[in-house]
Amino acid sequence: MKNGVKARTLHLIRHGAVEGAGCLNGHSDVAPTAEGLIACRTRAHGLSAARVIASDLSRARMAGEGIAQDLDLALTIDPRWRELNFGAWEGRDPAELGGAIAPFWDDPQTNPPPGGESWGDMQGRVAQALLAIEEDALVITHAGPMRAALGLLLGLTYRQTWAFHLPYAARISLRLWGDGAQVTELIA
Repeated sequence: MKNGVKARTLHLIRHGAVEGAGCLNGHSDVAPTAEGLIACRTRAHGLSAARVIASDLSRARMAGEGIAQDLDLALTIDPRWRELNFGAWEGRDPAELGGAIAPFWDDPQTNPPPGGESWGDMQGRVAQALLAIEEDALVITHAGPMRAALGLLLGLTYRQTWAFHLPYAARISLRLWGDGAQVTELIA
C-alpha cells in the first residue's frame, strides 16, 4: 500500500505482427499473423491478472482470446483501447504521404490526420478505459494507446512517450496507485 491506497498491476501488451505491417492501420481491422499471435501469448506467459481486456480490432482481440484462454479468464472487449483513427491516411504507408505527415508527427494534437482523431481525443478515451480498471489487469492494445497511457499515468508529454520502443508484442508492466504509477518492467 502507498498512502493507504491498494496498488494494482497493469500489463499493457501491444498486438503482434500484422498483415500489411508498416502502414497506418489505426482503426482498420487488419489481420494478425500466426507468429504475431504466438508472440503475444509468449509475452503474457507467467503474468498474473484478474482481468484480460483487449481492443475490439482483430489484431488485439484475437491475441486477447488466446491469452484469456491461457489464464482461464474471460476476455473483456473494450473499443476505447483502439489505435488512433488515421482518417484519410488509414492503411497508407507513411512514406507515401511525403511532407503531409510531418506536422502530425510534430504535433498530433494540433495536426490530426485529415478526417481522423487528435492525440487528445485518443488520450481521452484511454483515460476513461484506465479509470474503469480497478484490479490487476492485462490489456492487449496498440502502440498509440500504450503511449497515451504512459503519458497519463507517468505525466509524460507526447514527445517523451516516444522514448519507449514499442515493437510488436512489446509489454509494459506498471504498478498503479491512486496518485500515480511506476514502470516496473519494459519488455520490447
